[in-house]
Amino acid sequence: MVLDTHTHAWARPNRDHPWVNGPLVETVDEFDVDTVYTAEKLRADMDDVGVDEAIVVGYPICEWTDNWYTVQCVEEHDNLSGIVMLDQFADGAADLLRSQMAVNGILGFRLGAICPYDRMWETFDPTGSWLRDAIDETEFWTAAQETDALVQILAHVDQLEQVIDLVETYPDLTYALDHFCHAGPDVPPEDALGTLEPLAGDEYDVAVKISEVVHRSEEEFPYADMHDHVRWLLETFGRERVVWGSDFPNVSDEATYEESLRWLEHVDCLSKKDRNWLTDRSMRELCGL
Repeated sequence: MVLDTHTHAWARPNRDHPWVNGPLVETVDEFDVDTVYTAEKLRADMDDVGVDEAIVVGYPICEWTDNWYTVQCVEEHDNLSGIVMLDQFADGAADLLRSQMAVNGILGFRLGAICPYDRMWETFDPTGSWLRDAIDETEFWTAAQETDALVQILAHVDQLEQVIDLVETYPDLTYALDHFCHAGPDVPPEDALGTLEPLAGDEYDVAVKISEVVHRSEEEFPYADMHDHVRWLLETFGRERVVWGSDFPNVSDEATYEESLRWLEHVDCLSKKDRNWLTDRSMRELCGL
């Protein structure tokens, strides 16, 4: 079995759900997939490369907290789960989280710590610090604990102290950190990611996703300049808490779906059993799938 923990899908804009994220609208035109990339198209691409199940991470091409299509994906497709986008500072955020988590197949929510709060999911700013402010939204985090929501965070390596503060404040939650925490090949992994070591202990449920490798690497397939990062994460967190995801079709501007999966076969430290953990079992055990 192969579980892709990081995919995207979105529907055609309509009156109730217009496309309002201009930078993202421009980006999808560069993808090597249809501009409207529905769950049905995702599933067809999954079948072509041998991916059995996938997690659809909300794609904020509409207003960023509009999760209508992510919910539709999980309601209509048994082999798709979902991660929604929520504003933890909004009025009623705790109740909205509870209602979203009540949908069968919704696993949790994603926080874009790397995005400026006033331009959420439109651009990146690794100097942002609002994630630390979010720690004080206790009603929201209580709801996250009550619903056993996965907390998925897109943070830059320069923001990892904020992530640690959040995890240490709410240690009973489960966390997944996206895209190598935006570490790149220019800095050794022990320097770029070493801040995360306190979270590798058994007292926390924190996983790091080796996702979107295509955009983290400065090389072509099989992205060998990021293999040391994989090895360091395995040595630090263990294969039970290192999670693969493709980020397809967000990487289709530079790679095929096949390449975004098969590169793991070229990481020389990985056994077949290791790859089975990274591409399936680690996320299942993390989320109770």
